[in-house]
Amino acid sequence: GNTETFYAALDGGADAVYLGLKNFNARGRALNFSNRQIPVLIDLAHKNNCKVFITLNTVIKNTELPELIDVLDYLQTIKPDAVIIQDWGVYHIIKKHFPGLTVHASTQMANHNSLGAIYSYEKDFERVILARELTLHEAEEVNKKSKIQTEVFIHGALCYSFSGMCNFSSYLGGHGANRGICSQVCRRTFDTGKEAKYFYSLKDNQQIENIHSLIEAGVYSLKIEGRMKSSDYVYKVARAYRAVINDKANLPYAQELLQTETGRKKTSYFLGNDLSDAITYESPNTGLFLGKIKELTKTGFIFDCDFDLHNDFRIRIKHPKKDEQINLKVREFTQTGKTVTVVTEGKFPLNGSVFLSGIIEKKFSSKLPETKNNIRFGLPYGKKKNIIKSFVKESRKTNYSLFVRIDNLQWMRKIRFDEIDNIIFSFTLKDLDDLDAGANLIQKFKHKIWIEFPHFIPEGKIEYYKNLAKKFTEKGLNKFFLSHISQKLLLPKNTIFAGNENMYAYNDAAINFFRSEGAKLISYPVENDEENIFSYQNKSGIMPVYFYPRLFISRMPIKIKEETQFKDDLNNTYHKIVRDGITYTVPEIPVSFLQYVTKFKQRGFKNFLIDLSFEKPSGNRINTLIKRYKQSQQIQPSVNFNYKRTLK
Repeated sequence: GNTETFYAALDGGADAVYLGLKNFNARGRALNFSNRQIPVLIDLAHKNNCKVFITLNTVIKNTELPELIDVLDYLQTIKPDAVIIQDWGVYHIIKKHFPGLTVHASTQMANHNSLGAIYSYEKDFERVILARELTLHEAEEVNKKSKIQTEVFIHGALCYSFSGMCNFSSYLGGHGANRGICSQVCRRTFDTGKEAKYFYSLKDNQQIENIHSLIEAGVYSLKIEGRMKSSDYVYKVARAYRAVINDKANLPYAQELLQTETGRKKTSYFLGNDLSDAITYESPNTGLFLGKIKELTKTGFIFDCDFDLHNDFRIRIKHPKKDEQINLKVREFTQTGKTVTVVTEGKFPLNGSVFLSGIIEKKFSSKLPETKNNIRFGLPYGKKKNIIKSFVKESRKTNYSLFVRIDNLQWMRKIRFDEIDNIIFSFTLKDLDDLDAGANLIQKFKHKIWIEFPHFIPEGKIEYYKNLAKKFTEKGLNKFFLSHISQKLLLPKNTIFAGNENMYAYNDAAINFFRSEGAKLISYPVENDEENIFSYQNKSGIMPVYFYPRLFISRMPIKIKEETQFKDDLNNTYHKIVRDGITYTVPEIPVSFLQYVTKFKQRGFKNFLIDLSFEKPSGNRINTLIKRYKQSQQIQPSVNFNYKRTLK
């Protein structure tokens, strides 16, 4: 995140550091580094036998492709050890035009099984950073079945949603989690009417006791999340894990170091089979609780504390009645037994909770060596234009086509197959098993039917979906909707596949890549805005025009009953739905772009999607939606997500 933390990581024993540029990285709120600083950091790291990975792990808008190309050209010149990416468009540009760059698949690429690892290896990724939701056994299976280097997160903050699958921050204010500016909705309170709690706020990840199990499972790299942390945090955590990696016997020493690490409470999560208490329902506060202010003085305040405090330290004081906090660097204090007297200026609340947010054990420089590097930044306009043009292909001239997604068998009795061009079966495992692919209705309209694979396929279900695809194909149902490009490995020969909204296509380069991989159609992302939509040159994709956005998709259960509505602090209402062990959070009010259908058609878009997922099956409802689609009229109540706002 900054120069001090860079030096702290080196001193702490890191084998590699990952750094962000000012743009295109998943920690957009961190300080990050300038183009002049990065070559100096690479040189310093290499002199200390440390590698440098550059994060380009966000999705890229179409209008940002020229700037991205400049960045890739610059990176190929300065030669980092790898770039960490999320967007398949970025991958496509690198492989075609900047082959000197080594690529790692970010955890935002949602690789959660051996399919993703095998596919990434086939596509010449050096490393894949696995989803945080894998068990130790699943991580081991991925390593057994694939040849690629794997990396797992071992320490730091946890997102509630699968990385790369969160739309909540974007939905509430246009701050896209996949754009690096997540507003941390999962750290907010939600109210069920009976109680208001932090239902989604996960504790911090800590795998110090599982390090050698991970190594034995074949994991190549262990990752500490720390780009928005202080230098003392980075130094302490790196030292702790370095000690245990070097020798199991150092575990007690490492555990003692981490006791004052000052993050949130800890969980070993799926890797450590520690789910029952992984969410901090009462408070997501970071920092080690020290005590409460028991007395105010003319020169500061007094509190009792069980810890011996040394050197300079930082504290955070939480107001006992208001949602207010004070951050303070303590330079002058005395400690007699448990009683700590702090000398400082300011007003402080009596009974305020005092949290330790950092101990400054060692100070690190904020300066880098002087550099005279004059590395060219920016390709000539003509070259950039030719690269961008290479990703645009003329769309086939087709008629307008309406896709309808249904998520349970009950819809089969409510819809008229003859009035719909394409029907997507997004069914649970039970409904897929109960579906009679040989039934007269199915056989009559099999040319219209697509079978959709889910967002998350655990390692133990890969064979199930492979056999499912084979069974349906043998019955003439040979069209599939994929949630991840690696799912194409499940399909038998002579099948057709399309990509759903989860196969993010924010730019023409991504669309071009998916088409080169054999995708007949690609869906546009649900969080898109008007400017980006109309910047596409590839207009043959599927435009979602009615849907309940999946705001969170998670393997982690929450303590809210499924039939319970709950609200956020803005009074928006949500529902929790559980399907095949995956928890979805969706808003009460749907998103409608139906009113823009005429405009989309005028701009050259041909394919449209009405998603009936999470709707109660109703013939009247689907008839109304199709009528509004044909008339290009909005349905109420509804919202338009980021369409008129902006996806930041």
